[in-house]
Amino acid sequence: MTKQFVFRVLVLVCVLFALNGCKSENANDAKSNDPVLVIDQGAEPREALRYHVAHGTTTTSKMEYALARLATTENAAALSVTPGVRLDIVSGPTYEGKRGSIRYDVRIVKAEAIVPEGTDPAVKLDLDKSVAVLNNVGGWVEIDDRGIIQRSELNSSAKNPDLPARLLLMIINARTSLARVVLPAQPVGIGARWEASKELQLYGFKVTQSDTYTLTEKVGDEIKLNVQIQQTAPQQTIMFEEEGVELTLDALAMNANGTVLLNLKALEANAQASGEAANLMNVKTVDGSEKLEIDSAFDVKMTVTYEVAETIEAGKKGLRSAKETREVAEDVTEDVAEELEVPQE
Repeated sequence: MTKQFVFRVLVLVCVLFALNGCKSENANDAKSNDPVLVIDQGAEPREALRYHVAHGTTTTSKMEYALARLATTENAAALSVTPGVRLDIVSGPTYEGKRGSIRYDVRIVKAEAIVPEGTDPAVKLDLDKSVAVLNNVGGWVEIDDRGIIQRSELNSSAKNPDLPARLLLMIINARTSLARVVLPAQPVGIGARWEASKELQLYGFKVTQSDTYTLTEKVGDEIKLNVQIQQTAPQQTIMFEEEGVELTLDALAMNANGTVLLNLKALEANAQASGEAANLMNVKTVDGSEKLEIDSAFDVKMTVTYEVAETIEAGKKGLRSAKETREVAEDVTEDVAEELEVPQE
């Protein structure tokens, strides 16, 4: 078995939280069933939480991952690696979609691997190549005022033949947990708890994810949430034909906790989370098979900046007003100069 392949699987898996929005190569209608279950509506007073993102809004986010993994094989040979990933993602500008929704483009503008000093050059090269294929990957997404995806589609860069289809399916099912929180239909107050569940395709594996949010603070359009993320998966097997590898997932469990600072006028949120995961796999190649146990600890941090269309328009009005004032002042100066017969320079 090639260890480089194992490492490539690891780095691609760690991009799980990277890019969500495009569910397939074709636009799809949103599911009719509500993805949110309200566990506790919280204290009075309560109100319905809704996004109200102005048309023309653009959000830029920087997402950084610190990851520590320990992969142990049956022959007790332990492989320790701590790759990191840094992604710059641009969402927007927004414009009107159907039925009151908003639509906007999402694109990774820069992707780079972060690896510790002393990493094997061959492994580093493999990680760099794996991450580089994420550059310019994106598409468009249409969401309603609760953050629920209505339709979506991939861009041409996402159809790059060097971008594995399984990787594509994995990276397009991510950012709802931290970047875009799905809001409940019912009015809620401080202390409210709700759960958003979804099915993911994680590098070909079917994974169930549950995100539980607790509303701790609200000031105007700014809300603070605690979030608990859990992942589980049944036993399943997939085949990587290009590598000649059969990978069986015997067990998967992931738990993470974090906080989200969400502005309801923005497309994305400031957030941080940390957690642990344990995977038990069986890897089969032409050379034989071996058990692989992967234990992980990770930290995810996302910082965003955004421009609201109203603010941009206000700035333009200010510039126009200043220009008009300057032009009027120049006209007055010329009139006064003519009356006083003062020569103009």
